Amino acid sequence: MTDDADTALRDQYEAFPYPQRDPREEAKRLIIGSPSHLAEIDHWIFGARRPANQPLNALMAGGGSGDGTMMLATQLSRAGRPGRVTWLDRSAAARKVAMARAELRGLDNVAFETGSLLDLPQLGLGAFDYIDCCGVLHHLPDPLAGLKALAGALAPGGGIGLMVYAPHGRTGVYMLQDALRLLAPASEPPASRVEMARRLWKQTPDTAWLRKNPWITDHTDGGDAGLYDLLLNPRDVAFTVADLARLIGAAGLRLRTMVEPIRYDPALYLPDPKLRARLAGLGPVERAAVAEAICGNMGIHIAYCTRAEDTPLHPDWQDPAAIPTLREWDGPALAKGIRADGTLPVAFDGLRVSLPMPRLAGAILARIDGRARIGEIADALAANGISREAFARDFAALVVQLEGLNRLLIAAP
Repeated sequence: MTDDADTALRDQYEAFPYPQRDPREEAKRLIIGSPSHLAEIDHWIFGARRPANQPLNALMAGGGSGDGTMMLATQLSRAGRPGRVTWLDRSAAARKVAMARAELRGLDNVAFETGSLLDLPQLGLGAFDYIDCCGVLHHLPDPLAGLKALAGALAPGGGIGLMVYAPHGRTGVYMLQDALRLLAPASEPPASRVEMARRLWKQTPDTAWLRKNPWITDHTDGGDAGLYDLLLNPRDVAFTVADLARLIGAAGLRLRTMVEPIRYDPALYLPDPKLRARLAGLGPVERAAVAEAICGNMGIHIAYCTRAEDTPLHPDWQDPAAIPTLREWDGPALAKGIRADGTLPVAFDGLRVSLPMPRLAGAILARIDGRARIGEIADALAANGISREAFARDFAALVVQLEGLNRLLIAAP
């Protein structure tokens, strides 16, 4: 599937490994995000049913300079969980950066393979329990062929975390890409092209749509690699929610969730009862498409999916032995963030909303520490005079809101 654009793409990532990272910064911080956070994989892919002591064989397909690889491998290591993360990319320059990062972290659970995800059947890497494909499909000559190659490398019961570009939140990007195709043609060396892009951005007038787009920052915060990837990439295809859903289905996969799920529910933004009545008649993908269209700020879509032939495993919030966990949040601190009116303020790329919290939210959140089981939290509140019926009602309401935020999840058993 090599064409002129693909050749230019290969040259781009050799000249500017993406994202731009300095391995020396590994001592200062771990970059956390979605997809491929270990808590998300446990919850959304395996339904919090896969034992934590079962080795996780993961693939980073198009691993780039290693953000996802470092995150997942470090989380496995810190938790003392068995498994291996295989970094796969065709860029030698990106491999050098990723390997240096893994070495500085002292990670011994990472393997490095040079190659394309399209060559997975020939690489002989075996089957994977989890595959990450973040920011890759939208650069391929045939995204469906790429996703089918990944689906074919999944072990039974496994799943995939995807990130693709979305059109509305990238308003302004494609206009400047058009200008730079004329001012800095792909026939020129990458260094020359990025210089022209820097010059153009400096002098782009305030009326340019990208100047008005606060959600895209690669050209301002991502160094030369970010600027090049945003404005000079030889192939950049954006997917609406409906496009992505069709792609996932055509690859023989089942869409499990978009991240964050609640963000794709237009009822969050539309309180009008007549509008909500119309929304009630739409399917999940159609509702998500409405949310995407009316918000206008989604620059990417993140999705988790599993094999269509596998029976979906859903987290059991009714299980008293299940352990709720707050992804990168502190329960007591979150409890203090609930306003006097009983709402929790949250923001999605500049869009601010207030989520109604149940009466017992603060008391429940203060007891969620990643160790206490649901039944133990209920027991603690019962000892304080809270009926189990009231706990069950308010806990279920809390789950609706915070699982929807991709924050309240169930830990692996």
